[in-house]
This record gives sequence, structure tokens and C-alpha cells, in this order.
Amino acid sequence: MTTSVLPDTLAASFAAARRVADAVLFEGYVLYPYRASSAKNRLRWQFGVLVPPAWATAGGEHSHQRTECLMEPRSGARLSAELRFLRAQRRTVQRLLPDGTFATTDELALPDRLLVPWDEGVEERLTCVIDLPALLAGHVLPLSLPAGEDTEDVHDADGRQIGRLVRRRAPIEGRLRLAATELDGPYRVLRLTATVENTSTWTPDGPADRTAALPRALVAAHLLLGLDAGSFLSMTDPPEWARPAVADCRNEHTWPVLAGEPGHRDVVLSSPIILEDHPALAPESPGPLYDSLEIDEILTLRTAALTDQEKREARGTDARAAEVIDLADTMPPEVLERLHGAVRALREVTGEGPATPDDTHPDVPRLRPETPWWDPESDRSVDPVRDRITLDGRSVGAGSRVRLRPGKRRTDAQDLFLHGRTAHVEAVLHDVDGGVHLAVTVDGDPGADIRREQGRFLYFQPDEITPLEDA
Repeated sequence: MTTSVLPDTLAASFAAARRVADAVLFEGYVLYPYRASSAKNRLRWQFGVLVPPAWATAGGEHSHQRTECLMEPRSGARLSAELRFLRAQRRTVQRLLPDGTFATTDELALPDRLLVPWDEGVEERLTCVIDLPALLAGHVLPLSLPAGEDTEDVHDADGRQIGRLVRRRAPIEGRLRLAATELDGPYRVLRLTATVENTSTWTPDGPADRTAALPRALVAAHLLLGLDAGSFLSMTDPPEWARPAVADCRNEHTWPVLAGEPGHRDVVLSSPIILEDHPALAPESPGPLYDSLEIDEILTLRTAALTDQEKREARGTDARAAEVIDLADTMPPEVLERLHGAVRALREVTGEGPATPDDTHPDVPRLRPETPWWDPESDRSVDPVRDRITLDGRSVGAGSRVRLRPGKRRTDAQDLFLHGRTAHVEAVLHDVDGGVHLAVTVDGDPGADIRREQGRFLYFQPDEITPLEDA
């Protein structure tokens, strides 16, 4: 049995998950400086774009997403699925001529904005609620959005019509396929497979053109999946017994994480942007800025510094861009100050007396709690050049040669390219939490001398380092 009505037991969890899902939906929607004329805004939508299959072949993009995750449903459980995406709506600008007809134009000037052609994103949803027997049998939910056209009259400050906006939508065809398979083992665990496909038969007319494909694409496509009775398993931190089954899951062009409030496991967000379990928006953020990889404080300050003419064009580019301009112009100083930084967790440091050794590296003294961490000259017990630590029975410090073994879930993703490379230790550093870090330069790096001059090293923790024989 299937319906489209979300169970009451999932309403709160879906509402919490949608706050992050909305950020995914509009990630990179319009980039600073929020003007259609900016080169950055001429290539639209880089995340989760599911194009017609013909363009996927010609243009190298994807026409589907595949999500696989594990769930533990209880008796009578139902799965709620919500596919969300943006539909590209092409907006053109037309000027009213003296004879009463309209002609397409590049811009239409109003006192507070400059209207220009633009592809607007319209939110679309496809929902269903399916019980376990139907899910085990497999279920296909078709998606069909017809073509359409709307017009909006544009008036000047005196109320006279001076033109209009014409919005055109191309047809979109697709489907959501849901299936579940019960796995062997001591617990009742199901592997859920959810596949989103663009099934449009549109083909490029002449040379391949992404601009023509976008109106027929599912943009920023992602899934919300919920169980009204039961729970999902984390794909990044599963229980030990479930790790082999998690490793067998196949996710293509998307990644599922537990969503909603921490501690809850009834909702999964499968996103084209890699997130951690229970992602959340910073409470200090005053509103969405829609800019890919946004940094609220910098973007807000730079947006407020735009010229009046730049702000007019941004307001005329998109309604969401206009909201960003208004937000930056009206933000109170105390709200702006909150964007400068926040402490998420504090650890009480108590006790007085001599420094105590690090439990992991007893030969390295810890800083005293009262030591001002911003003034390294105030504590002579640490010296990055002379300090050494013991690894595998060998003393390691500045000048030692080591082999790099970056941790998969701890370091920058690019550090994984250095796995197995040899390096020279340049310094042994201690942080304010008592941790130890090794600053290194990689053997064979042509910029190593420049790194040394500027003090710009790569940093690894001791358990990511293996000392070499000549260490």
C-alpha cells in the first residue's frame, strides 16, 4: 500500500531535516556578487544535476542517483520518501512598445532594480509513503511535469506598465524506484535501494548545449527517507556487526546520512553534497546566502560593500538575491558581530602545579593550564625545533625522516594522495589541548624550500607517521 501523506510520527523529524535539506537545495544557487552578469553566475548549478540521458552521454553529467542504506524496521513500519529538486524556469524580459506589442530586451530598469534574463529555480517535490510488503516487492513512482508559461506585468513607479516577465518551463520526465532486500544475519536488517532517474527522451539539437538541457533536468536533487517505526544505521559509523553490509552498499552521485536532531535515527538525507551524520545549520547564521561554500561574515561584509548600481542588478536578478542584499543592508551590528566566531564546546581545565606528562607521549611535557597559549615565549618547556617524541621506539624530531600514513577520516582529503610518501620533520608542535603535531615537508616537493622560508608546512599527528631507519 502506498500513499503520499506523511505520518504524524515523522512530521517533526522531517521538519528538522528539511532545514539542512533546504541548504542543499539552494547550495550555489546564485553566487556573490549575486548578479546575472557575473561570470560566476553563467554556469549554473554544479550539485545534484540529473540531466536527460542523451545529454548525460554527450555532456558527461549524470542522469541518475542511487542511494543504498541499511534500516531496521519494526513490525508494521512504513517508509516515507520525499524527492526534492529545483526546476529551472527560464525568465525573459520584454519591453512594452508604443503599439501595444512586446519585444524581448536585455534589461528593464526600475527605480530599485534592474530586471534581466535569468533561470529561476522552482522547488518541486515527489512524495510517497509505502509499507514494507510493497517495498520488498519493489515500487516505481513516476514523475511527469508538463511544459508551461506564465507572464508577470512590470510597472514603473507611477503604476504604468512598461513591460513584462515571461517564464517558460520545459517538460520533465523521471521516476523514483524504491526496493528493499532483507539481509542474512542475527538481526532483521533491510538494505534499502532508492534510485532517482531522469527519463526524458529529449536529445540535443545540433551541438550539445547544457543551457538547453538544464530546463529538462532535476537540479540539486536529493532524497529524504523516513521510518515511522524503526531506525536507520549510520553509513559512516555503523555498529561493528553491520560494517560488512555497509561496505556492500552502492551509492552513486549521492551520499546518505542520518538527519534531524542528534540521537534520532528515523530520517536519512541522501545528498549530492557529502555531509556528516546529523548536519545542522549554525545558529548564528541570520539567513541563507545561497553562495557555494559560503562564509557568512565575509559574504555579508562584501555584499554590504557593493555599489548601489550593483545592488540594483542583484535585486533584479533573483528574488533570493534581493533578500541577501536586504539582509546585508539591514543587519544590526550585534548580529554581524556574532558571525565573527563561536565556541561550540568548552572543556574545564583545573588544577595547579607542575606540568604533567602527556599520557600518550610521556616524554613530552604538557603546557600548564595557566600558560597563555598566545605567547609561546612564556613557556620554555616547549621548543618546536628541539622537542622530540618517541615513535615505535625511535626518537623523532626536526630533521627526522618519516613515512606518511594519513588517517582516512581525520585529515584533509588531499592528504590521502600523500599516503606512503616519505617526508622530513621540520618541527614538533603542541596545541592548547595537549595534542602533538608534526610539521613536515614532503620529499621531492619542488616548493619545499619556499615552505620552509614561509613556515607553511603540512601537519600530521603521531599515529599518522612511521619513522624510517635513519630517523
